[in-house]
Amino acid sequence: MSIAGLRVLILGVGVAGTSARLACEQEGAQAVTVDANGRADHLDVSELDLTTFDVVMASAAFAPHSDAIRACAAAGLPIWSEMEFAWRVRRHGVPWVLVTGTNGKTTTTQMVGAIAEAGGLDVAVCGNMGIPVITAGREQHDLVAVEIASLQLHFTETLSPHAAVCLNADDDHTDWHGSLEAYRAAKARVYRHVQVACVYPAADKLVESMVEEADVVEGCRAIGVTLGAPGLSQLGVVEGILVDRAFVDDRRREAVELGHVSDLAHLVAGTVPPYLVTNALAAAALARAVGVDAAAVAAGLRGFSLDKHRTAFVRELDGVSYVDDSKATNAHAAIAAFGGMPASSVVWIAGGLPKGQEFSPLVEAVRDRLKAVVLIGDDPAPLASALEGHAPDIPVVRIEPGDTVMARAVDSARSLASHGDTVLLSPACASFDQFTSYADRGEAFAQAAQALE
Repeated sequence: MSIAGLRVLILGVGVAGTSARLACEQEGAQAVTVDANGRADHLDVSELDLTTFDVVMASAAFAPHSDAIRACAAAGLPIWSEMEFAWRVRRHGVPWVLVTGTNGKTTTTQMVGAIAEAGGLDVAVCGNMGIPVITAGREQHDLVAVEIASLQLHFTETLSPHAAVCLNADDDHTDWHGSLEAYRAAKARVYRHVQVACVYPAADKLVESMVEEADVVEGCRAIGVTLGAPGLSQLGVVEGILVDRAFVDDRRREAVELGHVSDLAHLVAGTVPPYLVTNALAAAALARAVGVDAAAVAAGLRGFSLDKHRTAFVRELDGVSYVDDSKATNAHAAIAAFGGMPASSVVWIAGGLPKGQEFSPLVEAVRDRLKAVVLIGDDPAPLASALEGHAPDIPVVRIEPGDTVMARAVDSARSLASHGDTVLLSPACASFDQFTSYADRGEAFAQAAQALE
């Protein structure tokens, strides 16, 4: 639909709001922008005459229970997410693929981009990284690969991608959604109206049920990814070879080689972790769904590099490794960062904005590898409580808030570590209580580690 002539209330003045306002100007719509405090041009939302608007574009900063959203809903206004708005004003004829999940979204989306580029496509990689999705969707590309979070799926209705994947759906953002059930329901929306392929981890029954219950376009197929030998309509692994039995002419009798697990070896120290193989298979499936050749998968993966703040090695000093995993903004992501770490060898810097998470399963999963814990964040109580209950013998140092919080945390971690240990920043929490972003937090860690003498 065209938004020409509409009066649009834009909730948010960040990247999403700014790109939406520009699109309104270009499309002949009138826009009024509201900041995160609910104020527009020095007026509160409650002081606006909402009956004069036709639609609302809500950035993820506005939760369903926020006063601004409630007021707009009460006024009967349609509420569009950033992604819904982007889809409505997009350039037609360009396929989209969507990637969601509690963890692995950015890596998998960027892998799609690398594979598609190796296959000769002009691909826009967007969402929570790179160019804004509203901007990307209006440009001329062969493919739009979108990282999409549950917060952006909540108010998304008509988006109809070529293919989509939900990598996992663990506990996250329950403070925004109100419950774990609501969070998972939002994640499931990634499969609505999919045209070609609903990609899912075959071992995850929860995500598989999302695919089974999805209202998709007629003819859309369910494509599983597995770490074992693939069955019909699956991608998997056979003796270290990545194999496709989904996007071949005769999938009952044929399979095609996509590459090797070893194509990912340059991304990590030691054995390639299972989650990274799953991400690669999911990315390959999405790329294959839009027609990318099998040979491009291996080429794309070999040339791929991980996001800067995802288990990134910073330095070694006195036999101690310093690793930046600031992008681990939830418990499940932090668990992945501990993969392959020896017992009692990790001095863990953790904490931040808890987002209503329960940390007991995280502590239980990693306690055998902990040597000590350094807690940051304005509210360390949830993590501290989990540590007291499930790892009472592990030393815990709490760092008081302040401008030098990360430098003090790194200094404390150094004093607790010895030769052969790893100081790991893997916060399991959001960064916005003390930093502007997870990247800002990671940079502060790297700078503090590099400053050690």
